[in-house]
Amino acid sequence: MKRYIKHIIPAATLLLAMGTTTSCVNDLDVTPIDPNLVILDESSVDYLFNKCYANLALAGNSGADGDCDIDGLDGGTTGLIRQMWNSNELTTDEAICAWGDPGIANFHFNDYDGGHPMLRGYYYRLYNGITLCNHYLDVASDHNATMTAEVRFLRALQYYLAMDAYGNIPFLTTVSSEKAKQASRKEVYDFIESELLEIEPQLADAKAKNSSDSSYGRADKAAVWMLLMRLYLNAEVYTGTAQWAKAAEYAKKVMDSSYKLNTTGAGKWSAYQMLFMGDNGESSAAQECIFPVLCDGEKTTSYGTFFFIQASTFNAEMHANPDDALATNGSSDGTWAGNRARADLVAKFFPNNDAPNVESYNMTTAAGDDRAIFWGVDHIVDATDPGTFSNGFGVCKFVNFKSDGSPAHNSKFPDGDFFFFRAAEAYLTYAEATARANGGSTTPEGTAAINALRQRAHAATRAGYSLNEILDEWSREFYFEGRRRVDLIRYGYFGGNNNYTWQWKGGALAGRQFSADRNIFAIPTTDLTANENLKQNPGY
Repeated sequence: MKRYIKHIIPAATLLLAMGTTTSCVNDLDVTPIDPNLVILDESSVDYLFNKCYANLALAGNSGADGDCDIDGLDGGTTGLIRQMWNSNELTTDEAICAWGDPGIANFHFNDYDGGHPMLRGYYYRLYNGITLCNHYLDVASDHNATMTAEVRFLRALQYYLAMDAYGNIPFLTTVSSEKAKQASRKEVYDFIESELLEIEPQLADAKAKNSSDSSYGRADKAAVWMLLMRLYLNAEVYTGTAQWAKAAEYAKKVMDSSYKLNTTGAGKWSAYQMLFMGDNGESSAAQECIFPVLCDGEKTTSYGTFFFIQASTFNAEMHANPDDALATNGSSDGTWAGNRARADLVAKFFPNNDAPNVESYNMTTAAGDDRAIFWGVDHIVDATDPGTFSNGFGVCKFVNFKSDGSPAHNSKFPDGDFFFFRAAEAYLTYAEATARANGGSTTPEGTAAINALRQRAHAATRAGYSLNEILDEWSREFYFEGRRRVDLIRYGYFGGNNNYTWQWKGGALAGRQFSADRNIFAIPTTDLTANENLKQNPGY
């Protein structure tokens, strides 16, 4: 049971009763928070605190089928994780979607602009969360030092995602009737770094936990280390100055903490598969999760978090449980038949293009790697027709089965938490950052870090790894977890002139280059119209 978030829905209801709704920077269709609102008592502070966390998981105040915090946009498609996933996966060599929703094809072909509906939803979801955090800090920053530090972390996280996606962005640290000024990427980078370094001492000690712990789902010192680590790993992209030593330093802090790789399987489920199951917050998998976005099939239902990734990757013919061919993925309404693997992702596990047309639990055996959780039955590897779900292997990585065989809380909505940060990222960050400082090859310690991941997956280990081999390992370990675009940009393999292509890159089946301007997305036209302080990104 996810005890910490049990008050999220009542919290939101209270906020509405007090005459407040959430805001999105300068969109004219959105009602802003009243900056003069005074928190009346401790329960009100707690409710607003929970709402700051809830923005990561929920669309609005009433669960999956209720209202949306963002006026004029659909709650199901404005989930933060959903649009982070779309923007960072569908634009890359990993994922392609069969749906005809507006904006999907633009993602596939790297052809998006300021009118893109999903990028608009992502942008406003992030600023909705930033505004909530600013509001908490305006009215309750003196209430509790640890809670204030957590809210500042949440704000820094969402500013990081906004800066990564949109470059030079609107920036405010308080709720104000004034229109936001536009900050440079470097200015936002410096703010995030300063915030994280300042709040670290106020946060709880880094300690692995599971859902029986009252602090499960809350940011601790390790969450700060992870965000600093990710910031430093990509510092050259954001600021022009590399910070490999700092990235390795904070990765090592995580590796030396009580957070560890899950190496324990359960029956038919591998240790890796357990990270993406309905009881990942209760099983041994929880020790790897440093910052989960909490989901519960009864208490926190959403079409934009774990359920989106799970349901969008299955059709009714796929089944991920070797003991039950009728169970599909553990959810009764989890067969949306949309996202599946591009051929380039499958080739990371089958470099000789010999992936068999077998079930996911037999695919891992054929690949010699527990992470190759692909469905090949009645599918072809090549997505020659992006709109046909069977063009491209299915992905059975996210399921709502529980490793101990117990039933889900709800037959439709999953209980699995989305592991936003997990310890494996520190291992690969350490390996890459030290390799870049070592002439492009892993150090002995970096090699050991990657081999620990491969050993967990029962894959063959190697004596060393080049930078390109590390990039492939990023994909094998983290595919469909919403980060691939960031890694490709860091390697110089996304937009611009490079020698790396994938199917449908730039709109051609064989792949072609597209402008480096597309390494960041356009600021939504609606916000440019509402705020004359903003300038559009180059190339749009």
